[in-house]
This record gives sequence, C-alpha cells and structure tokens, in this order.
Amino acid sequence: MALTRHCLSKPVTQLLRRLTRSVPMSGPSSSRPSSDLSSFREVFAKSRHIVALTGAGISAESGVPTFRGSGGLWRTYKAQELATPEAFASNPALVWEFYSYRRELVHTKTPNDAHKALAETEKRLANEGKRLVVITQNIDELHRRAGSDNVIELHGTLFKTQCTKCGDIAVNKESPIVPALKGKGSPDPSEMDSKIPIKELPHCVKCHGLLRPHVVWFGEPLDPSVLEAAQTELDKCDLCLVIGTSSIVYPAAMFAPQVAARGVPVAEFNIESTPGTHHFGFHFEGGCASTLPSAIKAKNG
Repeated sequence: MALTRHCLSKPVTQLLRRLTRSVPMSGPSSSRPSSDLSSFREVFAKSRHIVALTGAGISAESGVPTFRGSGGLWRTYKAQELATPEAFASNPALVWEFYSYRRELVHTKTPNDAHKALAETEKRLANEGKRLVVITQNIDELHRRAGSDNVIELHGTLFKTQCTKCGDIAVNKESPIVPALKGKGSPDPSEMDSKIPIKELPHCVKCHGLLRPHVVWFGEPLDPSVLEAAQTELDKCDLCLVIGTSSIVYPAAMFAPQVAARGVPVAEFNIESTPGTHHFGFHFEGGCASTLPSAIKAKNG
C-alpha cells in the first residue's frame, strides 16, 4: 500500500495501460456463458496454473457485511465516507471505531465451504505439480484462516497496522486492538461517536506515531509490488475463477476480462450476472459456498 496519498505511480500506471489495451471494449458477445459443470471440470482437470479472483461475495457467505448497496451503512455512513485518508485525518477516532468493529466482527466469523475448497484444492494441486493462487479484494484474512498459502491481498488486511509516522507495518490481531476501543464501534445509527482521545488510539511501538489500518483506502493506489505480483500470476494462468465479486472495482475488474481476451477460460461463480459475465466461458449462478466446492473437487471426491 502506498505510504502517502498521491497520483498513480509509474509502475501502476504502466500496468493499468497494459490491462486496458488487452481488454476488448466492444459490447456483450452474442454467446452466453456455459453452465455445463462437466465441461468445466474437463477444463479444470487440464489446467496447471489457476488464479482465483475473490471479492466481497465469498466473505458475505461467512456473515461478513459488504457495506454496499441498500442497508450497507455503518451507522449513517457509507464505507466510502470513512475509508479515506481525509476521513482519518479529520477524525481518526471515528475511523478506528469503524475498523475496530470490523476486526471484532471478523474474529467471530469462520471460513465457509468456498474458502475451504480453495485451500484444499491448492494443496491437492501442489502435490500434482500444479498451482492455484488466490487474488482477493477482501481484507478479512478468511482465505488464510481456511489454509490457503498462495494469497495476494490487493487491498491489505484488517489485521495489520501501518504507522503514519515511520511507516512500520506490523501484524496485529489483538482483541480489542487497544483498551479504549473495547465495546466501541456499534453500527447502530443512534450510537454516538465515542470521541476517543488520539493518545488512546493505537500507536506504534517503535516511534509512538499514530497507527492506521493497513488497508488501501479510496483515493489511494494499490501497492505496485502487490499489483505486479497479481499481474505475474494472471500472465501465467491457464484458468481463471471469478468468485463472489461484482467486477466493478478497478483495477481488479479488468483482470478476468484481460485473461479471457487472450483465450484463457474464465469461470464465474456468483449469485448473479455481473458486468464482466459476457466475457467469460462459464457462469455458475448461486452462492459460491454451494457452487464452487462441487466444481473443483477431486475426480473421486
């Protein structure tokens, strides 16, 4: 994640141009994606390097709120109003309440069958000399808790902090992260802001600077090294799975269409069609915790 808010860095800009050039800009194709599970399994069995792109939908099936659409507010705020550098600079206590609530909530959630299927399949394929990597927009670490090792977290994680002074990034899974946030962060619209003093918010153990969540906020660029790692996997993959993502958040929304544009099979597992569905060869509608495990299980599983 970029340490300061700025325009896209040169490496990121180059990658985005590369992605844009490879994605067809025409309208929906005349053919519809297939929902033939046996055909997909044949493709899956032949694949040796699989990339799974995951979004909020897979976490929603574990009970993690998406903070999008109707009913997606925290108190009276949209996530876009709190997940910004400006919001943190203006009211760090309020932003930390929001993230403390999310941290504590995720502590109570467990990986679902889709998370587990990806982790189990990664290990099975590794034994066959194959590779499966998850590129996720989620910040809840449920993939890692399910046992996935090959995980690229595009937007960071709730369970790391970053110092606003020295830039140190550290794992932090304390519950609560500081005593002052214990019991704070209720999403109830009638809840008043706690107005916690800055000195009682999370601070760096190295320089005592104010800590922030190590996540990519709206208006911030992705870490060029993370984006480069994701692009490397996408360039090598011979099958792409799109799982529980709306395909509207960029640059991730360009990943699967870019892969499809070079003739690589793409299979979407989602509760509904998305803006990217027409680019893909397969579409399996329904909750991914139900549809994904049976699609990628071992032949004799």
